[in-house]
Amino acid sequence: QVQVVESGGGLVQPGGSLKLSCAVSRSLVNLYGMGWYRQAPGKSRESVATISGGSIAYWRDSMKGRITISRDISQSMIYLNMNNLQPDDTAVYYCYVEPIATGTRYWGQGTQVTVSS
Repeated sequence: QVQVVESGGGLVQPGGSLKLSCAVSRSLVNLYGMGWYRQAPGKSRESVATISGGSIAYWRDSMKGRITISRDISQSMIYLNMNNLQPDDTAVYYCYVEPIATGTRYWGQGTQVTVSS
């Protein structure tokens, strides 16, 4: 069973930045996909940034230019750097990994991001 644990969330002022971390219990080598989703209260979970086979990246339109997804293979860590955060970015942010293209996505427990002045 793959364990996924997010961290790095917190309270930030509008225009501020956060770096979220995702610790994964298995190697990131040869993963089909990985990425980040978010869920605001009363809303459905929505994609933020994902990477799939061939290192194909998806960026949510409302966050393009403000976020960067990266990973550290040696540490089995996935990161989400977010800049110029706005109140609408307030949500619980979830990390996932997908070992194979048609397989199960393994999710973390989420980390709360609150953007407020």
